[in-house]
Amino acid sequence: MDSGSRRVKARVDDRPEEEALEEVDVAEHGRTAEGETTSLDRRLYMQLHAFGAVRETATLAGALEAADMQGVLYEDVNDPEGVALLTLSETPETFVTDLRSFLHEPPFAALERKPDLTMLGRTYALGYEEDLEETLVERPRRRVLDPELRWAIWYPLRRSGSFEQLSRKEQNAILMEHGGVGMAFGRAGLGYDIRLACHGLDRSDNDFVVGLLGPELHPLSIIVQRMRKTRQTSLHLERLGPFFVGRVAWQARPSRAA
Repeated sequence: MDSGSRRVKARVDDRPEEEALEEVDVAEHGRTAEGETTSLDRRLYMQLHAFGAVRETATLAGALEAADMQGVLYEDVNDPEGVALLTLSETPETFVTDLRSFLHEPPFAALERKPDLTMLGRTYALGYEEDLEETLVERPRRRVLDPELRWAIWYPLRRSGSFEQLSRKEQNAILMEHGGVGMAFGRAGLGYDIRLACHGLDRSDNDFVVGLLGPELHPLSIIVQRMRKTRQTSLHLERLGPFFVGRVAWQARPSRAA
């Protein structure tokens, strides 16, 4: 079964053309309960911009509301004059058209930018998800716009080369251990994760952007603490952070973003 898959032919070396063409598949893939492979060429992009020199957030929230923006405005818990704006779209052009124009206008144009905290990533599938539209678009959008999830921790990370040298079986075992921590907190309603691929999308060459969302901040800190003990974090990460920690000051209504 194939839904929205996109494949192209690409030359991979200097061999004769009929031998050098290789099929390149850029769609996301999942698997039905019956074991049939599915594919979907849709994904949700998320970008975080951080700002300083903010005296009050009501004006910013009003501008976002008036612009019908899809996203979330956070107040920075570590900076009394700091905020961050998370925006989301299925088309990356949005960030260099509508969002770019919006940020060039008051009141955001007058704010002090914090480029070290800029993050950009795209949702992705691991290959076993049964509902790709739910995994790639609907669930991550629903989570970041959930009014019950008032606290967030966002951070980028880069794996070390040692992880890529492991066998697929070893990698899967490490990822299952790491993912199990997040799943346990999710089942308890204490925290949920947003996983975004970041390969080639930021100036620091990170691999992923992670968002931890929850009704309270304390459990999110515990998730990070527990993750430090997993093999992925303790043995196979080159760098982690910087971290942005904030509480929701404004959210787009979920029905508007559907």
